[in-house]
Amino acid sequence: MRQERKKKKRKNKWLKFFGILLLLFLIGGAVYGAMVYQSLKGAVNSMQGTEHKSEKRLEDIKFKNKDPFSVLILGVDERTNDVGRSDTMIVVTVNPKKQSMEMLSLPRDIRTEIVGHGTTDKMNHAYAYGGIPMAIKTVEAFLDVPIDYYIKMNMEGFQDIVEAVGGITVENDMNLSHGGYSFPKGTITLNGKEALVYSRIRKEDPRGDFGRQMRQRQVIEAIVEKGASLSSLTNYRGIFKALGKNVETNLTFDEMMSIQTHYKKALGSIKQSTIEGNGQRINGIWYLIVPEEERLKAQNKLKAHLEIQ
Repeated sequence: MRQERKKKKRKNKWLKFFGILLLLFLIGGAVYGAMVYQSLKGAVNSMQGTEHKSEKRLEDIKFKNKDPFSVLILGVDERTNDVGRSDTMIVVTVNPKKQSMEMLSLPRDIRTEIVGHGTTDKMNHAYAYGGIPMAIKTVEAFLDVPIDYYIKMNMEGFQDIVEAVGGITVENDMNLSHGGYSFPKGTITLNGKEALVYSRIRKEDPRGDFGRQMRQRQVIEAIVEKGASLSSLTNYRGIFKALGKNVETNLTFDEMMSIQTHYKKALGSIKQSTIEGNGQRINGIWYLIVPEEERLKAQNKLKAHLEIQ
């Protein structure tokens, strides 16, 4: 029973996580009034990024027809004078007829063709080489499915967003220190700068990048929980401003509201999976090699959920 409650709680966190990355359209203007509604709309408008239309789509997605669609979520660590790499990559497919969402995590070290660059490299390098367009095309080629929309979150923006919600609380599973900061094992409360440092720790953690990604997810989930609480409503302008500075998407405000109207039931059922592979060094560089049968299994699963051949 306890394990089932934990699974349900984890599922709810991911639902909230996806909801905030669709830019809080779930909270609705009616709850907050016209002023907050307009602030949210303004924030979403400031998030508009690269236009994208998948070459794998023969017809446009029509939300009113409840067409299945896909979203690529990118968590990018962008620092000053550094374009960054997409250390977190998740492909989300939404099918309202099946009333479900599929979330496929793509490890950053997958060795694959970087479409448009003429090289075979780690998948997360696609963003560094060619930004959003190259990252999308590379993921599309690897999975052989259309990517209809994208949401990019700048991990550097953790600091601004955490400050906007008034700090966060996380469960740290080991004693860690980095950059003059110490993070004891157990329940810890973090301000913006501390959350940024905490989410970047890698070398000090024996799990390496796996541990770092886990902490990034912790911080995102904590932000969502705090941001969705009633105590944060007084600073909605700060929250929306921080999101506007650090989140980018090609979903418009009207599209987000349409998703909320026509896909609400699908957003309530989430199935998570990841691509499996084997670590291997090639020319001194560590890659994750994904067997072809594993890739085909992931492709077929996503195609079935998107209802495409």
